Amino acid sequence: MISKWLFSGALLLEAGSWTSLWVDVPEVQQLLVFTLTHGLACVMLCAAVWLLLPARYRSPLPWSPLFIFSMAFFVPVLGTVGVVAAIFPALYLPRKRDKQAWQAVGIPSLPYRAQQQLHKPIFADGGLQDVLRHAPDPDQRLAALLATRRMRGKEAVPILKLALGDPSDDVRLLAYSMLDKQESDINLHIQIALGQLNGAKGKAAGVLHGTLARWYWELAYLGLAQGSVLEHVLNQASEHAEQGLEAGEGGELFLLAGRIALERGDIARAEVLLQDAQDNGMGVAQILPFQAELAFEAGRYREIPGLLASLPEKTRQRPPFADLVRSWT
Repeated sequence: MISKWLFSGALLLEAGSWTSLWVDVPEVQQLLVFTLTHGLACVMLCAAVWLLLPARYRSPLPWSPLFIFSMAFFVPVLGTVGVVAAIFPALYLPRKRDKQAWQAVGIPSLPYRAQQQLHKPIFADGGLQDVLRHAPDPDQRLAALLATRRMRGKEAVPILKLALGDPSDDVRLLAYSMLDKQESDINLHIQIALGQLNGAKGKAAGVLHGTLARWYWELAYLGLAQGSVLEHVLNQASEHAEQGLEAGEGGELFLLAGRIALERGDIARAEVLLQDAQDNGMGVAQILPFQAELAFEAGRYREIPGLLASLPEKTRQRPPFADLVRSWT
């Protein structure tokens, strides 16, 4: 709207400037009136055109409007016509552009870590141990430690213990913190169960004794306890397992008590407990591997092939039983 008024005013002033040349007055006065009205008309035209220009053509100031004003002021009529002829077609008849076959898009924001694990790690614990032993870059060894978070505790603990001797402080500290976290979590469960055991009686006490036996066994099974501490942990696991059995717990607890006795070297007690586990309905596939281990510890090697051959076919085909069956049968 403002541009229209400016154009109208510029047109009237320009017409008046040329009309002043035909008025019967002195030439100096004619020239002065013409110059003032023509200049004002050029200013209004310049303002109108400049407001219609796209933003990228309005700068730099003051050169952009000064160029338009100069064209209209110093080239009367032709300059004005030229400015209008150049601006209006460009504004109302824009150049046709070819249709783009592509579209520019911004870079999407990616998550910091994978939101879903689609595949299991392709490396085994032996591969991670090789990285810890031979990789020259500490970052690679740190990555190997972080990969153990997706492994079972029995497989991860030996790798973490190996990393405790790493020359890099960062690797050693990370391995120690991960081992300490596992041990602290188990000890926390033990403390909670011990607190609940105070005042518990009957069946509830039996369940808590079984829970404590499992957590103490977890410390030994994962290799988090060694030396005299391991002996103490196994004694505690055995004591709570026996008390749980006395309180009426059975089934899986018989098997656990048998494994604990086998680990302590009490072959006779382990044999009794494993038989009790079988009599209480535990599956043959769960008991036979430990009976084979018991026969090995007792020196009854002739029994081992028969025990391994009695395993279900699917069990005998998967590791680690596949290698054992081939070795003994």
